[in-house]
Amino acid sequence: METYKMTIAGCERELPLCRINEHLRIAAFILFGDTEITVKSAAALLEKLPEFDIILTAEAKGIPIGYELSRQSEKPYVVARKSVKLYMTDPVFVEVNSITTEKKQTLYIDKAKADLLKGKKVLIIDDVISTGESVFALQELCRKVDAEIVCNACVLAEGDAADRDDIVYLEKLPLFFD
Repeated sequence: METYKMTIAGCERELPLCRINEHLRIAAFILFGDTEITVKSAAALLEKLPEFDIILTAEAKGIPIGYELSRQSEKPYVVARKSVKLYMTDPVFVEVNSITTEKKQTLYIDKAKADLLKGKKVLIIDDVISTGESVFALQELCRKVDAEIVCNACVLAEGDAADRDDIVYLEKLPLFFD
């Protein structure tokens, strides 16, 4: 398999190239199981982020960086879930289309998490921002619960996302056109 070599927060990695369609491939960046890059990326991001009260991420790929930012900053984090769990009461939800998922998804938080976010300065975090659809969905959740978004952040900004002025990121991840 072809790979793309890059350095992220001082960590060199070879990312496998995955075909999206006949003209486009992306480099797959997976934080799950890579503790070194997760810890170092969180530390590097914290140096670039504004003040925040709480962290919001989407299940599942944003969880490692959300957790580690929470651990290092000693601020709580909330995970928007992909399905309603038995313990969730009065869930708030939004729909999202992501480049790495084939079908539309729904993100949920329950009333307790909505109350935790309400009126707080929220940092939205993800592993990679590409089209921005996941971030838009998390922003919509924040609006629904009256939370203040202070920053959208990610480890890698893919393609045109790196040109946006509304996100903080560590490295640009190129798209590969055939």
